[in-house]
Amino acid sequence: MDLLKASPGWPRPVAAAPRRKAGAETFRPLPEDHPLPMPVQDLSARPERQAPPFPDVPEEAAPRAAGRHMMIRRAFVFAVALALTAFGIHETYLALSVNGLTALEAAVLGLFAVLFGWIALSFANAIAGLVSIVSGSGTLAEVAALPSPVPPLSSRTAILIPTYNEAPDRVFATVLATCDALAETGQEAAFDIFVLSDTTDCAIWIAEETAFLAARRIAAERHGGREVGLYYRRRRENTERKAGNVAEWVRRFGSGYDHMLVFDADSLMSGETIVALAAAMERRPDAGLIQTLPVLVEGRTLLARAQQFAGGLYGPMIAHGIAWWHGSEGNYWGHNAIIRTEAFARAAGLPRLPGRKPLGGDILSHDFVEAALMRRCGWAVVMVPAVSGSYEEGPPTVVDAAVRDRRWCQGNLQHGRLLGTRGLHWLSRLHFGMGIASYVAAPLWLMFLVAGVLLALQARFVRPDYFPEGFTLFPVWPQIDPVRSLGVFLGTLAVLLAPKLMSLAVSLAVPRVRRRFGGGLRLIAGFIAETVLMALVAPLMMLFQSRAVAEVLAGRDSGWNPQRREDGGESFGTIFRTFLPHTLLGLVFAAVALAVSPPLFWWMSPVIFGLVGAAPVAAAAGSRRAGAGLARVGLLATPEEREPPDIVVRARRAAEHLRTIMTAGAAAASPGDNPVRALLSEPALLAAHCAMLERDRPANDVFDGTLTVALGKIGLSRDMATALDGLDTREQRAVLGDADTLRMLAHRLVAGPRPGAPAG
Repeated sequence: MDLLKASPGWPRPVAAAPRRKAGAETFRPLPEDHPLPMPVQDLSARPERQAPPFPDVPEEAAPRAAGRHMMIRRAFVFAVALALTAFGIHETYLALSVNGLTALEAAVLGLFAVLFGWIALSFANAIAGLVSIVSGSGTLAEVAALPSPVPPLSSRTAILIPTYNEAPDRVFATVLATCDALAETGQEAAFDIFVLSDTTDCAIWIAEETAFLAARRIAAERHGGREVGLYYRRRRENTERKAGNVAEWVRRFGSGYDHMLVFDADSLMSGETIVALAAAMERRPDAGLIQTLPVLVEGRTLLARAQQFAGGLYGPMIAHGIAWWHGSEGNYWGHNAIIRTEAFARAAGLPRLPGRKPLGGDILSHDFVEAALMRRCGWAVVMVPAVSGSYEEGPPTVVDAAVRDRRWCQGNLQHGRLLGTRGLHWLSRLHFGMGIASYVAAPLWLMFLVAGVLLALQARFVRPDYFPEGFTLFPVWPQIDPVRSLGVFLGTLAVLLAPKLMSLAVSLAVPRVRRRFGGGLRLIAGFIAETVLMALVAPLMMLFQSRAVAEVLAGRDSGWNPQRREDGGESFGTIFRTFLPHTLLGLVFAAVALAVSPPLFWWMSPVIFGLVGAAPVAAAAGSRRAGAGLARVGLLATPEEREPPDIVVRARRAAEHLRTIMTAGAAAASPGDNPVRALLSEPALLAAHCAMLERDRPANDVFDGTLTVALGKIGLSRDMATALDGLDTREQRAVLGDADTLRMLAHRLVAGPRPGAPAG
């Protein structure tokens, strides 16, 4: 499909959002408001189609996945998955039912059917990806059609960077790198950048504002004093988390922009890719969302580098398969995607789910839901894995991956309540179901292991009932076919590893790709190292995800913790205590397996070794030293690590520059310092901070009890330092959120102690 094939009368002329004139004296952290209604969607009513028709483009070239071709592709994927699953179930049944199935054997068979069906679908998707890559069908055709350079854009796009208690130097390094990359395309005037903060940590809030002012100044200097569309907004109340953050921007500024390109705090995208995506949206008026395939970069720990390697080697084939049979009923991953603003506003207003958390309240995994709601209104949701220049970072440690998974697990399980939404495309319902299954699979795998061990114990130690139905001439011998069981095990392993092996084979067969990974030998060695490491980590994640599912079903909310981007360098003692339950379970499995038979132990060895060695495995996986050691010999190296993309290098340099600027003043306050006092010590920053507060002042001020308590504490103290140090976190936030109070404190700081005031 050709996303850049122009349609008659398109692109349409648009009114540009007002921009601050260069050299303007008034400090304006935000542009003028351009409201856009974003109604909350009624999930019980079928909506009308909103997307415009696109009759002049052949069906195969259109982003809408409709008609015979897409039906054939989907039928192929499901036929392969179902046939493979049926064969696996048949072979397992024959292995278990030599003399009929017992209740425990039936349970093992049922669990195997579900789990094998899951990996069979992954296998079928990999086959689809292989077909897409080899044949050049699907998204590869659209890349060949991208003009270079892209013609001048007539639309306006806002790049949104939501952030929540992230390192400000990293966030605004992305901003500066993106500004420079867009300037090189010559089309920077078509883009504005918004940093949308939901930060609650007062010290980080002040550091964000320091970084914003520095980034604005640096960007203006680099662009010859020309105006740069760079804005910052911090919400007073971070309702509905990231989804609410973006929705608030849409309702406030959305009508000024045709598209919004959503980043995560660790996202990066080349200027050429950003411009190409905007051009694609101009020429495809029925495309509501275009999702890129972000490549993992900047990993330093062993786990992060292994994830990078896996994403670089296997990710393209998996993503090509998804795009090949999903078509325009694709999905949204929450970032590194461009969205038609009006379509999003009209179709994707999220309701609050009835009931209590964790299954009620705000929708956490909002991206899947927003994509499904846009598709039910007729907008195409397209995946473009062959578009390069899109990047993100991965979690550095096993614990960080588990913390992220806990939040995703809760959000995906919420989707069970959305399966009945009226008007959804059946593939959108499948996306919800697959998201749920991706986490439910963990406790099912654990149950399968336990059932398998119990089955082995029963065969070894429990005296069988040879005559279960009264007198017979011949006894019933409980028996499992060992040869067929071995065949099932090896077949399952083959289906599990086949997508990886296919990706490896394709990469080895293409000299250019092989060289970018450092050569065939390093590619094969990296494949082996990644497979071994992930085999050891998989049992750890199984237990973490099983616990997450249990906690959600028990009614425990995940909360909202910021994502850690750097490894924390925990001591081995801390890691050992965290993974002690994993170790104990591994020892139980090992003891039981050895008690039954050595072959059972070796059959379970990947799980046993991972669990028993949980602490050292997790410590090694989260180690920068281990990651650097393999990097020195070229193992697990990706093309982006060997030759860093220009946008990644720009972001590194920008982060270093910003860190140098922010080592002095309020932004350099340590965690124990008082952020209010640090702000008051910087008059220029204080003035800008108050200007931002005035710009975002609520229409109707309401009584703030926390601020009143803070003012009471300050008023009773003659010593300003003591008064400010006596404020708790909520009171500090209230003071920092009120410009009049800050000005009063600044005046009092200059005037000195009031005569006759209490001494503290």
